[in-house]
Amino acid sequence: MNQLVLGIKRFANDEQGVTMVEYGLIAALISIVCLVALGKIGTNLNVVYKAICNALNTALGTGGGGSACA
Repeated sequence: MNQLVLGIKRFANDEQGVTMVEYGLIAALISIVCLVALGKIGTNLNVVYKAICNALNTALGTGGGGSACA
């Protein structure tokens, strides 16, 4: 009976599983933040690329028919 009580106390004090869950939650949160940030960066890069393309088209005078950008 004493061994059973000691085993239950040891199990209750063991926090290794809880630590793994915390690390998993932190990793998931970091992943979500990275995905959101990369999505915003991609959108902003697309806007910058279009502005550069339009500036090149204006500078090269390719407004009618041709384009300096692929």
